[in-house]
Amino acid sequence: MNLLSGLPPLLLSACNCVSVLQVVGLGNPGMEGTRHSVGMAVLGALAARLGVADRWRGDKHVSGEVILSEVQQTDVVLLRPRLLMNVSGASVAKAAAKYGIKAEDILLVHDELDKPLGKTALKHGGSARGHNGVRSCVDCLQTDVMPRLRIGIGRPTGKTSVERHVLSRFTAEEQKVLDSVLVQSVDLLLSQLCWQDSQCASSPAGGRQAAAQKRKERERWVSPAEDSASAQS
Repeated sequence: MNLLSGLPPLLLSACNCVSVLQVVGLGNPGMEGTRHSVGMAVLGALAARLGVADRWRGDKHVSGEVILSEVQQTDVVLLRPRLLMNVSGASVAKAAAKYGIKAEDILLVHDELDKPLGKTALKHGGSARGHNGVRSCVDCLQTDVMPRLRIGIGRPTGKTSVERHVLSRFTAEEQKVLDSVLVQSVDLLLSQLCWQDSQCASSPAGGRQAAAQKRKERERWVSPAEDSASAQS
């Protein structure tokens, strides 16, 4: 199916290797602004940078809110699941099925306890590392190949429980750090999307060379080496 059927035509027809990417902001609906929902904050910042922040629409078929956008010649589906974090994978899988998106082209943005606030890292698939939202996505998609952008929120101090910590809001001082993290995270997401688009524009339309180029794009989307290299000080 045509991703944007019914909307104005995109400048995509000249490039046969155009892919569709899905960027998911994990969090708890109704709890925006908490540490556990920082993935949703990043997605909101991305939508604002793309100039489409007013285009969120509820889609009961995917149990979430969706924006259909594009970055140059790459179609992008932005998804905010409207299910609780622990079962949010159902929304991600439904959206992937609706728009024909492969698991390796779904990028999950989520909070990360094991990184301090102010640091982010890209991870190329692998285990959920204890994150219930990621675990739900792995279960529902039946694969763990999805790349992730992990946003550090740090572990609790003192006697504060992990549950209370992740469901709490950022302090005023932490919010200043978070504002910078949101900008850096959006820069990182856009650099990946634009890189893929530039490779698409320069690759041949078909044959073995196009297939090889597509594999390179997927490897570059989030390479294992970038997991540590992208950590920001």
